[in-house]
Amino acid sequence: MLRSFALFFFVFGCVSKVLCVQGSCGTRSEDAAPQGAVGCGCGQLRRDGAVEPVEDRTASEEPADKYSRGANERLPEGRADEKEMQSQMVLITGGEFLMGTDDPGIPADGEGPQRLVLLDSFYMDIQEVTNQQFQSFVSVTGYVTEAEKFGDSFVFEGILSESVKNQITQAVAAAPWWLPVKGASWKHPDGPDSNITDRLDHPVLHVSWADAVAYCSWANKRLPTEAEWEYACRGGLKDRLYPWGNKLNPKGQHYANLWQGDFPNHNSGEDGYIKTSPVMSFPANGFGLYDMVGNAWEWTSDWWTVHHSTDQQHNPTGPPSGIDKVKKGGSYMCHKSYCYRYRCAARSQNTPDSSASNLGFRCVSREQR
Repeated sequence: MLRSFALFFFVFGCVSKVLCVQGSCGTRSEDAAPQGAVGCGCGQLRRDGAVEPVEDRTASEEPADKYSRGANERLPEGRADEKEMQSQMVLITGGEFLMGTDDPGIPADGEGPQRLVLLDSFYMDIQEVTNQQFQSFVSVTGYVTEAEKFGDSFVFEGILSESVKNQITQAVAAAPWWLPVKGASWKHPDGPDSNITDRLDHPVLHVSWADAVAYCSWANKRLPTEAEWEYACRGGLKDRLYPWGNKLNPKGQHYANLWQGDFPNHNSGEDGYIKTSPVMSFPANGFGLYDMVGNAWEWTSDWWTVHHSTDQQHNPTGPPSGIDKVKKGGSYMCHKSYCYRYRCAARSQNTPDSSASNLGFRCVSREQR
């Protein structure tokens, strides 16, 4: 089936003109993007959109290390207790919390108004679903993801091999670093010539919302609501930017896998990674949850809306219908100048059939699994 790719998607969530001036606590964030920051165009990406021809790369191609491939890249170390860790969930004790913010980093995303939400207790996976977990699911069920059915998925140009990149003739008009790649899927996250052999403990990628729902159902779990996700992200802290507080790098330490350097041209890998990292590579938040921001975007169950009631809500589930689903947390591609969405209150959206090289998920349940 022939489809024209483009402006479908989400990838690290952005708007055409991002004004990231203040943090959600009323003071200027140390990593807030400057006024007039260039938008990434991802919010408009859709499978049924239009792409444009890729410019001739031969004359203007920068050196092969343009995106710092291999910089500080670490091979994942095997964990003896990996199977046990994969199924571990933690109880998130219910209660009231302030959802959203009255001082949005990206107003157009519907980050506000701040409102009081009451949640019942639930259990959440301490980590994003890994390649190994998803592989087990596929082995048992024979499940085929939507990216595999479509025959392609979006991949960030910087992680593609030169041979694959040179075969691609189209790119997303508003974000030319996103390319539709035939053969890209959860098994081949960086294109058809890549595999997951050395990254079984990394988050599974190229999974659509429906793929994530299928996995969670198989595991007798479900996707979190946006309210559950944000409550869990905050880790018991009130009105803070990140799962650990207001400073991005307390005492110079990295608490999430994000982009360092000049996006999209150079990722210095100061946090140790230039692509996804093994789950649990960074400190957990107050609830014992890892990678709630950065690494990979995470699907939620809610339909997208930018209009929210200020009335107190109990276990809100979002609007009854819509076009896009909410995703939270940002990814390894988030940088202050392009995608200031690695905050707990930040949010973005994509169509349920969307998939890309920086989007994954985790599951929740009302009972311990």
